[in-house]
Amino acid sequence: MEVRRSARRRRTVSAYREDGRTVVLLPARMSEAEERRWVGLMLEKLARQEKRRRPTDEVLAERAGRLSAQFLGGRARPDSVRWVTNQNARWGSCTPAEGSIRLSHRLQGMPEYVVDYVLLHELAHLLVPGHGARFWELLEAYPRTERARGYLEGVAATARLPHAVDDEQDDGARAGEEGAAPANDLA
Repeated sequence: MEVRRSARRRRTVSAYREDGRTVVLLPARMSEAEERRWVGLMLEKLARQEKRRRPTDEVLAERAGRLSAQFLGGRARPDSVRWVTNQNARWGSCTPAEGSIRLSHRLQGMPEYVVDYVLLHELAHLLVPGHGARFWELLEAYPRTERARGYLEGVAATARLPHAVDDEQDDGARAGEEGAAPANDLA
């Protein structure tokens, strides 16, 4: 943890996570006792915020069920939906043969409509492999598809991550073609 004092800061105290550590910003004139009290309060506040941002796998599975019912007529029924920490170049992936969906932990804390889009994208892969016309027709029902895709492209560009356009990247397989890839990923 790092405490940074600022002569320009008069009354406000703030805290954030940076590269795996906590940074607390305080006014320079604050006493050590006040610093200890505020550091404790800010650590508690960060913990509460992070807990709200990190839904469990069970909550994610319930969310998938609601999205499938609302936008896909309940036809997409995954056997497992979970957060994973080993997807650093993809937002999500789906293995239709296993009925499994995995979302990158990097989505945690992003706006709900973005997480919903990625989850719905992977649910659609349970119904249609690849990123062909039939696939995108399914996603047309979700009103924030373009907005969510734009958000993810912005995050990827800022972090210098790969962000291929989904309908151009599909391991060479298109919906309805022979040899469609066994797993479908959202890069």
